[in-house]
Amino acid sequence: MAFGVKIAKGDAYKRAAIKRRHIRVRKKVSGTAERPRLVVTRSNRHMVAQVIDDIQGHTLASASSMDSSIRGVEGDKSAQAKQVGALVAERAKAAGVEAVVFDRGGNKYAGRIAALADAAREAGLRF
Repeated sequence: MAFGVKIAKGDAYKRAAIKRRHIRVRKKVSGTAERPRLVVTRSNRHMVAQVIDDIQGHTLASASSMDSSIRGVEGDKSAQAKQVGALVAERAKAAGVEAVVFDRGGNKYAGRIAALADAAREAGLRF
């Protein structure tokens, strides 16, 4: 099945490119009970990470840069992304999740996305 995304100018073009990549990623990546999907959502200011079982449609764990434990932390956005990755890994392990499949949400694997993934790996979550 083909999905068309309208080509636009400027920032809308970037959003369309992210949407195209996300569609490509989601064709291949799906979370199960054994290996749920670690979804990363990025905005200009914040990061959100969720561990989702797609078969049941349940969120098993989540963390955000808007959480009270991360909100007032010093550092740049990459440092906040690292803390979000460590927090989501800690919460996922508390929920009994050891391994996940990584869904970068159509974003390129660089910068804050890579920092979050590396921090989650260091906290003991397997990809």
